[in-house]
Amino acid sequence: MGYLPPVPERPRPEQATVSRHLPDGSAEVLRDDGVLVPVPSPAVDAGGWRVIRPGQRVALRRDASGSVVALLRPV
Repeated sequence: MGYLPPVPERPRPEQATVSRHLPDGSAEVLRDDGVLVPVPSPAVDAGGWRVIRPGQRVALRRDASGSVVALLRPV
């Protein structure tokens, strides 16, 4: 049997709670460790949300630089 290289694990999205949704389409979320994270409107749009509301649980996906690129439904 041939050698199979290990499959890299995909990073798990960070869990958070919506703190507020701003009129420009961006949002602020509170991570489970208490850090408030700004989420730009393109990242909110990338999640396919019709409506987000304070208190809603979400997951954050980041790019290699650490910027939030998607606000997703929690896993």
